[in-house]
Amino acid sequence: MRPTGSDRPRILMCAPDHYGVDYVINPWMAAHVGGINHARALSQWLNLRDLLAPLADLKFVAPHPGLPDMVFTANAGLVSTGKVILSRFHFGERRDEEGFFREWFEAHEFSIAPWPEDVSFEGAGDALADQGEEIIWCGFGFRSSEKAAALVGEIFGRETVALRLVDARFYHLDTCFCPLSGGQLMYFPPAFDDQSRKKIEEIVGPKKRLEVAADDALNFSCNAVEIAGHVFMNAASGDLQNRLRAMGYAPALTPLTEFLKAGGAAKCLTLRL
Repeated sequence: MRPTGSDRPRILMCAPDHYGVDYVINPWMAAHVGGINHARALSQWLNLRDLLAPLADLKFVAPHPGLPDMVFTANAGLVSTGKVILSRFHFGERRDEEGFFREWFEAHEFSIAPWPEDVSFEGAGDALADQGEEIIWCGFGFRSSEKAAALVGEIFGRETVALRLVDARFYHLDTCFCPLSGGQLMYFPPAFDDQSRKKIEEIVGPKKRLEVAADDALNFSCNAVEIAGHVFMNAASGDLQNRLRAMGYAPALTPLTEFLKAGGAAKCLTLRL
């Protein structure tokens, strides 16, 4: 079923006009500097856009030269009820994105929450709202500060749960953790330390936890966009697809291999507004 009216999510995207792997700030990039097939990247991005368009109201921020990672709009900030926490990027290579994202949100009349300059936070890459509990899951350890979770909770008036990431390949929470609309959770447990895994298990019951295998995790299956039961992802094994179907979801594969070279896939390319 297609969502209608207020049920249709608004999603922000950025065309990959200037996308490339121009530097190395995560392990995925190391082997791919200067190695992007731009025509294929555009085709893959357009395919994702066209799959999402019938289900969501898509908005677009203009790409800018010299900012190859701006295409990953999930990192622009975290949005809830018309308010946005803008990202404070950990690496200098991405900090010039902040001003352009601020301009877009101001132009579209979002309220911009105050945020300390010295606390790194990379938006919806490291902060994901649970769909079954009134909490926001916050990742830290590589890009976002451990201090970010408490600040997010104060700004949005929601309980937050801080999860420590321990595998540099899964440097953002959304690369290994995907809350689903029915309250289920698709995630890769080895990406987290023991204490964080225990937190997840205490909050999400065993019947609602969908643990993915390493091969699926490395294909960024958890870096998925779910709308009205449709789960859009770069790739997924037959087993994972079958388990999603058993939970009532419709997996939809949309290859995003050119973006995986920079450490991103479907979720990274979108920001829910």
